[in-house]
Amino acid sequence: VNVMAVSICTREAYQSMKERNIDDGHIININSMNGHSVVPQSVVHFYSATKYAVTALTEGLRQELREAKTHIRATCISPGLVETGFAFKLHDNDPERAAATYESIRCLKAEDMANAVIYVLSAPPHVQIGDIQMRPTEQIS
Repeated sequence: VNVMAVSICTREAYQSMKERNIDDGHIININSMNGHSVVPQSVVHFYSATKYAVTALTEGLRQELREAKTHIRATCISPGLVETGFAFKLHDNDPERAAATYESIRCLKAEDMANAVIYVLSAPPHVQIGDIQMRPTEQIS
């Protein structure tokens, strides 16, 4: 899902923009800090690999858009720990461990993600933001 869904949605978004003669659009992929570093937890190694793929796909897309002489931009937003409930899926056999994930530090919120998207979309047309890497201040890795 992390690779195929991003690839398909990106293709469809670009095709839609081309069909409607949009030359100043923006494709934003929500990625993860795990797409930039592998944490020493075996339970997330495959997840990290898929997020590295999203990082590469977005940069490849950016380059393809330049080759196509379009002004459509491509950006990754790569958050660290966001309070979403993902930990409860990751640690489905250990709900206490999952809950502790969100209690150990002040996590990013959905509003923080929305603000990052707004920042990217409000950049001047000559500015290409390739990636925003953000994490909670207290997060170590």
